[in-house]
Amino acid sequence: MSAISDTQHSEFFKSKVLGHPAGLFVLFFTEMWERFSFYGMRVLLINFLTMAAIGYNPGWEWTTENAGALFGTYAMLLYITPIIGGVIADKFTGYRWAVVIGAVIMTLGHAAMAVETEFWLYIGLALLVIGTGFFKPTMTSIISEMYKDLPKKKDGAYTIFYMGVNAGAFFGMMLCGYLAERVGWSWGFGLAGVFMLLGTLQFWLAKPLFGKIGDVPSKEEQNVKQEVESDGEPVKYNPFTSIDKILIVITSIIGLAYAINDPLSKIADINLFPFEMFGMEGQYVVVLFGLVLFLYLTLGRINRYATVVRNRMYAVIVFAFFTVLFFLGFEQGATSLVLFARDYIDRELIGNAAITFNIVNALLTIVPLAIITYVLVLLAKQTFAKIPGSNIVLAVCFVGIWGVVIYMLNRDFNTTAYEVEFQAQKVAVIDEETNEPKLAKNGELIFMETPISVDQDISQIENDIITKKVVIGEAFSDFKEGQEINIITKDENFAKFGYLTPERLEAAKKNAENLGRDSGVVQAKVTQVKNHWVEITASWFSILNSFFIIAFASLFSKWWESKYNPSAPQKYGIGLILLALGFGMLAFGTFGVEDGVKVSMIWLILAYLFHTFGELCISPVGLSYVSKLVPARMIAFMFGMWYLAIAIGNKFAAVLGGQLENIREEYSLTTFFLIFTVVPIAAGLLIIAVNKPIKKLMKGVD
Repeated sequence: MSAISDTQHSEFFKSKVLGHPAGLFVLFFTEMWERFSFYGMRVLLINFLTMAAIGYNPGWEWTTENAGALFGTYAMLLYITPIIGGVIADKFTGYRWAVVIGAVIMTLGHAAMAVETEFWLYIGLALLVIGTGFFKPTMTSIISEMYKDLPKKKDGAYTIFYMGVNAGAFFGMMLCGYLAERVGWSWGFGLAGVFMLLGTLQFWLAKPLFGKIGDVPSKEEQNVKQEVESDGEPVKYNPFTSIDKILIVITSIIGLAYAINDPLSKIADINLFPFEMFGMEGQYVVVLFGLVLFLYLTLGRINRYATVVRNRMYAVIVFAFFTVLFFLGFEQGATSLVLFARDYIDRELIGNAAITFNIVNALLTIVPLAIITYVLVLLAKQTFAKIPGSNIVLAVCFVGIWGVVIYMLNRDFNTTAYEVEFQAQKVAVIDEETNEPKLAKNGELIFMETPISVDQDISQIENDIITKKVVIGEAFSDFKEGQEINIITKDENFAKFGYLTPERLEAAKKNAENLGRDSGVVQAKVTQVKNHWVEITASWFSILNSFFIIAFASLFSKWWESKYNPSAPQKYGIGLILLALGFGMLAFGTFGVEDGVKVSMIWLILAYLFHTFGELCISPVGLSYVSKLVPARMIAFMFGMWYLAIAIGNKFAAVLGGQLENIREEYSLTTFFLIFTVVPIAAGLLIIAVNKPIKKLMKGVD
């Protein structure tokens, strides 16, 4: 190392927090706010797009299929653009500028989403994809550069950084989801954008702490790096041929065309591939063709290497295939499981059950937030003199977070349950395809109790008028028995209702006028004042993954370090089987449940627990083995292929998740979850069965 870099290194490590340089915790908080915004928006999108256009918190009433197609393309591109962003950061902008550029673009994306129009939705998603491309690959690169001369401390640094990722995901999904579902969608999208902006600002103001770490490498440094790699490279140089480059371009165009065409054909009815072949839609024929070309490209490059290296890269391809299958199920957490939590889980608690949940939720929120705030105080003590602006912005962030948390807990602890009654009409449910009344399995007609709104003329309704009673909850309220209030449905089955404040009442009427539809506003009478009440938000269940990771990561780490450490194929098999068990819980919990009947939340909690166990077996293993098995000159290409596998898994997960309602109507919810039970179990048993051949391909790499 040069004298200059020695000086920089000693200065950088002079200020320490919990045994690590203070700069690591600047990165920790930067990543935390980025993950806060990303997961906060992610947990809202499908919910918002598919929520009924008339209701307590109106959405856009898209079909789950259309919403899944759009979300899948968004999720797919999130894993592809970082490949390009990483190259730009390496060659042109440097890591620090790439973080700032990416974060600013993502902030604009969140702001666009908060507008809640279709045009700005697409603009917002595009900006989020581009911004993530700059941001995602650079944070870990900065950490790697920071610790390049202290490899023994690198594992600890990445562990701390990983906690920042999960803390951001935890609070983002909890708080953005809460505001979106309780106050309004734009509040959730907006909160994600505000903290993205503040997180960027605190990172930029911390520049004096980093010196030249994260800057664009000088030409001299790049030359030195190339010489070292060249001298130490035991593998024969394998340049990209003209055919390779042509195939990369063709497969990239095909992949991008499919990603765009899938939602475009479903939402706008514009199909770039308007043909069928072999009984398949044109876009799937083109995708299969692209996959064949990509495999030819990959295998062609791999076969140019010596036997040992070639076999190791074959092992990577096997792992990549099973990674697609894992994420096919695991990423249901962003699509079908959000909808399942919203529409089919019993989320209402009254009395002591509500009080118990509120206490647990308070501890679940306040304890980790207090710990992270303590870290913030330690960071300020070490760095305030050098980077006061960054510390002040971080303090503002935490004041804001504490404010939202206190608002959430105060609202939930002060929500009261009321029994209300209103007039409804008992009507037969009509099948939209056949236009005939729907029949239950026993052959009887299926009826729905439809509330009579204030827009309807009750004198025109001849019969089947009934009095319906439901329980609603309202914060900071003091309704009396006999008091008349305005309510509106929260779901399409008219099972849940919410109180309309004067502001919400006005918004509901205006929304109905714009849509040219009945407002859905129902006049009800309070018949009984009950007790404490809480409705768990649909997004709350998504935080369980982050919570379980934080709770159990160290346990799995100790397992990997013990003499019982499974091989890589066995870890994959265990992870896939654990994922399947999670869906098995949901299949069992929904078995025999009739339409309109809610499922106990315990089944969804157990599903997230097993899914997290599966993730802990697979996610840390994959990238580690790519770095171990692939030679330096092929590493960028194979990492790109690895992220492509995750991208494909995300895309198909959303497409299949979008079939939730179609499969439920045709078969049952149990059938839907059994698909995600059987496939991962079969895949897990398969990779365990071929453990020895895969280990043989790995040629001694543990």
